[in-house]
Amino acid sequence: MKPVDPIQPGDVEAYVDDQLDAGRRIDVEAYLSGNPEIAARVMADLAIKGELRLALADGHSHGRPQTREAARHLQAALSRGRMLSSLQRFAATVALVAIGWGLSHQYGPLSVSEVVASVPAPAFVEEAIRAHGTTMLRETMASQTEAPRYDPTEIRSATAIVMPEIPKDWTVSDVQIFPSAFGPSVEMAISRGKDSRLSLFAVRPGSFNVQPVSLLKAGAVQASYWQIGDVAYALVSSSESPSKLKDEAEGLARSLY
Repeated sequence: MKPVDPIQPGDVEAYVDDQLDAGRRIDVEAYLSGNPEIAARVMADLAIKGELRLALADGHSHGRPQTREAARHLQAALSRGRMLSSLQRFAATVALVAIGWGLSHQYGPLSVSEVVASVPAPAFVEEAIRAHGTTMLRETMASQTEAPRYDPTEIRSATAIVMPEIPKDWTVSDVQIFPSAFGPSVEMAISRGKDSRLSLFAVRPGSFNVQPVSLLKAGAVQASYWQIGDVAYALVSSSESPSKLKDEAEGLARSLY
């Protein structure tokens, strides 16, 4: 295997500015997956740049001229790589001012309701639950041949998806590459004993995020999902208890660091 050149701060800045080729982006993403603090800062930088793009989009010049001009100067500084913490804080302030002005202009003054709704699950979780149902259906069909051979290196090479380490007492019965709304996804059928059936879903959802393990119940099915960098994961089951499923997902997530 070709050795990976050490990741330098300039590589991380070039990643934020979208100035790396596909191979080097994968190297940086692998580095970020093992450095959650740096990954969190990168996610913040990407969020700032995204909000600035919205604030400065042609035909959508919201807010005071002074605010827009400050945003333009800041965006130019960020594009040159001078990502100092003071500039980041100022960028966040500019973005919040622009967004707040736009929302108040469109919807009126914002207020906090007495009841706070839970944050909806990301779209990839629905894909994971759908893939789990397809996997369970395949198991009932004699004509559908299972593919239990699991090669995480080959999967990463073909899809740029890094798979977590599977515990030794888990048995992989089927591994499939499924199409999804986000591109190729990995669906893995797993058994733990005679009655415990799980599926592990992994996909690149098209956004960078660092999200801890969360739990979703959808009827008789529950999914524990998380995201590290550009790859999102979901452990889905209709037989495991929610608390046990979440513990198992957290173990898989730790194996990625």
